[in-house]
Amino acid sequence: MTWLPDEFVHPVHVPVPDTALHLRPIREADTPLDYPAVMGSRERLWEIFGPAWAWPSETMTYEEDRVDLLRHEKEIAAHQSFNYALLDEGETAILGCVYIDPPERTGSDGEVSWWVVDGLVGSEAEAAVDALVPQWIAADWPFRQPRYLGRDIAWQDWLSLPRVS
Repeated sequence: MTWLPDEFVHPVHVPVPDTALHLRPIREADTPLDYPAVMGSRERLWEIFGPAWAWPSETMTYEEDRVDLLRHEKEIAAHQSFNYALLDEGETAILGCVYIDPPERTGSDGEVSWWVVDGLVGSEAEAAVDALVPQWIAADWPFRQPRYLGRDIAWQDWLSLPRVS
């Protein structure tokens, strides 16, 4: 049994209401935009994702990021997991990411997390993304019990849940 129905088609362009931003699946070719976004917000991202994912490491190289994005691109194509880049209208900057993954811990059928770059923290754009993601998941994804990591459950509490067997 897979985590998504065979007929599921993932969204490829998701406008963020009241902004000039949108989400789309990330690609290896996005490395020149992704690397500065991640490393420019690395300390805060490590505080969020480090305990669970050991990411992003202080010494992550451009090549390591490229390999990671290639893995994400392949996982998206195979419907194994999804990483959506938050981009400006001209796709000249990655401003964050949304991750949609099969459950690693019991109690949900999909695990969702997201971040924005340091420069958007506390902004109207961040608030728009925060409002969009749960609505988008409810409208366009086939989950009955999505879990919003770091939002409806603290990362530490999530880590203490039993792993899916």
